[in-house]
Amino acid sequence: MSSTPDTAPRKFGGTPAQIRAAAGFYKVLAYATGVMLLLLVLEMIVKYFWKLELFVGGTLLDGTSNRIALLNRAEITDGFNVSLAILIVHGWMYVVYLFADFRLWSLMRWPFSRFITIALGGVVPFLSFYTESKVHAEVERDVAANPKAAKRY
Repeated sequence: MSSTPDTAPRKFGGTPAQIRAAAGFYKVLAYATGVMLLLLVLEMIVKYFWKLELFVGGTLLDGTSNRIALLNRAEITDGFNVSLAILIVHGWMYVVYLFADFRLWSLMRWPFSRFITIALGGVVPFLSFYTESKVHAEVERDVAANPKAAKRY
């Protein structure tokens, strides 16, 4: 009579080195995306409550030059719009954050719901910092507790 275990043994999708590298990449992106999200929230508050955006350089309508200032878009003819740059940088950084999330999720072989909860870290202010600390600790604990679960190449 053969007994079967209740749960299948834990398996990873890569070596411990690959998993730790993916966790490190995720950690960097989680912090960077979190900081950019906080800047974006601040930028949106200033933009939608006071109708101001941060401009560097450019010429004001009265002919004076601008170094750096919070201005209404209608007050300046040219210059670099830092507020728009924050929006664009966060958007692209979030795409890379999703890639880091996907890479770690696939190596750890977590359920899809875990991918979604980690992905939310890049769109909910402060959540990326909390999520990163929990995920990183879990990865380290899981890799250490299951030394035979990793692929051997």
